[in-house]
Amino acid sequence: MSKLGRVLVAMSGGIDSTVTAMMLHEQGYEVIGVTMKTWDYASSGGSKKETGCCSLDSINDARQVAVDMGFHHFIVDIREDFGDYVIDNFVDEYIAGRTPNPCVLCNTHIKWSSLLKRADMLDCEFIATGHYAIIKEENGRKFISKGKDDRKDQSYVLWGLSQDCLGRSQFPLGPYTKPEVRQMAADWGYTDLAKKGESYEICFVPDNDYRGFLKRKVAGLEERVAGGTFLDVKGNKIGKHEGYPFYTIGQRKGLGQAFGEPMFVTEIRPKSNEVVLGRLEDLVKNGMTVKQINSMKYQEIPMDFEAVTQIRYNSPGSLALLKPSTKEQVEVEFLSNVSGVAPGQSAVFYEGDDVIGGGIIWGSK
Repeated sequence: MSKLGRVLVAMSGGIDSTVTAMMLHEQGYEVIGVTMKTWDYASSGGSKKETGCCSLDSINDARQVAVDMGFHHFIVDIREDFGDYVIDNFVDEYIAGRTPNPCVLCNTHIKWSSLLKRADMLDCEFIATGHYAIIKEENGRKFISKGKDDRKDQSYVLWGLSQDCLGRSQFPLGPYTKPEVRQMAADWGYTDLAKKGESYEICFVPDNDYRGFLKRKVAGLEERVAGGTFLDVKGNKIGKHEGYPFYTIGQRKGLGQAFGEPMFVTEIRPKSNEVVLGRLEDLVKNGMTVKQINSMKYQEIPMDFEAVTQIRYNSPGSLALLKPSTKEQVEVEFLSNVSGVAPGQSAVFYEGDDVIGGGIIWGSK
């Protein structure tokens, strides 16, 4: 075994995970590659050709790099676990009138669990992924910090990782920018990989049609929720909609009718199948409740702590006062009003570039 240790690298076949594996191999680690089959695209009923991290082409790309570099590679089928947790949660959250973030759940509950399980089986001390983030340690606690590349930083989707997971994880790409990573791939002779594009779709909704996915997954859903009512913020009926699960907070396009001025979804009421529409200013909130808290940098989220709070991926975040009511719930008071707080999405708290912790948005106020 290498003096640096043995590391299990999650390889999707894309440029980031491939360069991660090559970097660690070049540094002297004993690398074992693993590609996780999370989703069978054919079962989604989508209309587009299979692409992305679960496609046969991507699996073959990952395997070929392992052959080229001379390290072992395995394929792990976790479709059952993935479907039972991530997809069922995705559907349940929309049915509950919330907007889920499946990538966070997958990282926290499926991928890391599967990686650590296989790492133990293969006697690997570490696991590594191609995420653009940095792991730091202070006062005996591990925590996530933002990666060098602001445009690619993925600290937001990693807030749920436990101390045990962080203690065995490596993110080699954190100190690099995407152009630098592309150049590394080209320097190693993988010119096609260096030019490879990226997908921003949810892996199990590769045609980006989440409405169609819900209709296919939930028998009779369309009939059960059709003919719901659009209300204005004063409670007046202003139209009919296709069903509350097919709308998200902040949505403006795809409402199905014109209102004479731009209107946005400001509230979703599952019990009454009502969707409230308002103007842009009606989306503004001054606080929210966040549950399922994972405190990362500190043992607990400090009381009355000022933190930059990010409520969606790639948003700049807003300064807020954190007021924990329990270890698992925080009341957030924005110091300047924030637009588009969507229950079901993740809220991540930052001290500078460091992730203090995060949780799931439960409601706004």
